[in-house]
Amino acid sequence: MQHQLVHAIESALGWDGPTPMGSAFTRGSIPTPALLPRLMTPVRLLDTVMRRGLSHPQFRAFQDGRELHPGEYFTDTVTRRGQGIRFANMTRLGALMREGCTLVLDELDFFDPTLEVACRALQWWSRELVQVNAYLTTQDAAGFALHWDDHDVVIMQVAGEKSWDVRGVSRPVPMYRDAEPNNTPPEQSIWRGTLKAGDVMHIPRGHWHQATRTDSGDGYSLHLTFGFVKRTGVNWLTWLVDQCRREETFRTDLDRWGTAEGKSEQTAALAAATARLVEEFPPAAFLATREQERTAARHVQTSGLFGPPTAVVCVTEFPPLVEPDGEHVTVTATGKRLTFHGKALPALRLFLSGAPVEIEQAGIETGVNAGELADILIREGLCAELTDELSSGYTGLVPPVLSSNGL
Repeated sequence: MQHQLVHAIESALGWDGPTPMGSAFTRGSIPTPALLPRLMTPVRLLDTVMRRGLSHPQFRAFQDGRELHPGEYFTDTVTRRGQGIRFANMTRLGALMREGCTLVLDELDFFDPTLEVACRALQWWSRELVQVNAYLTTQDAAGFALHWDDHDVVIMQVAGEKSWDVRGVSRPVPMYRDAEPNNTPPEQSIWRGTLKAGDVMHIPRGHWHQATRTDSGDGYSLHLTFGFVKRTGVNWLTWLVDQCRREETFRTDLDRWGTAEGKSEQTAALAAATARLVEEFPPAAFLATREQERTAARHVQTSGLFGPPTAVVCVTEFPPLVEPDGEHVTVTATGKRLTFHGKALPALRLFLSGAPVEIEQAGIETGVNAGELADILIREGLCAELTDELSSGYTGLVPPVLSSNGL
């Protein structure tokens, strides 16, 4: 999937693909400032907060270096049928912003179609799960204290300014659940400065950092943090444990009361079986399986009740695996393995490209029953109907697929 955000990040950071992610702190500026308000604006963020039934801790507010109690900015209402509903109190939030505060909305891609599409494009690009959090800071409010994240982040300043202090690691590749605590930051900074609209910064996992507007006076800052959750050897071993149930050696009870010789034999048998398991299921197999089994996010399904869909788009979390094999084509994604006639290959490449596709045009270009094929892909969860709301997330950011040539 070609997406302007991917190209902007690569250009800003001087990357040619996602390989450098996690290796070193990097920063730069995007060449396309018009992309910024297309992704998010402060007013659009607040409108999202107003129209959603949010809850803590997905939506949080901070002031004077402390997290505010949800009761200070949420209002609980009761409908005439006695149903309790919690909403953000926009009047109170407005007062907090005038005083100076930081508002945080996690997983904004869950609510906003533009950022949903952007995160999916970044997932197809990086082959890692991605979510985006929004941080709106007003006046001279401070941000979070010096901290580190257990995942790589790409930070994009979309409006206003914010000052940053970025430091190195005090423990290599730390984890959320770890063998040792990681509580002491390095004293020396590797970069101190101010991000302005259009600036992009990559902070690898474990690097300490903090951001603030305490030196900026009146004004505001809005930045988006795209978090990339990469897999580790721990994740592979956890997956490997599930695979070991295939072998009787691992399912057998451990010998607690037997002889020393019997216990030694069992240990040797387990070690040999483990070696075979590692060879049969290497990390590459884990990564491939994870991509192919990840289910797609939720999407609208009308089941044709309001007329047949006119356009579709692939919504799998990672690019589907399309394998031509003589007279057949196999598509693997969302935990399913689907087989199609070989004649469907050009249409499948169109529909599974990650860009919106008009069904009628796809049929004209490929000569297959595109409507029937689209129905199958929708029913199996690989594609979704292109509703007006979903379409808005692609418009101007993802070029439409006009031809199957070269795909």
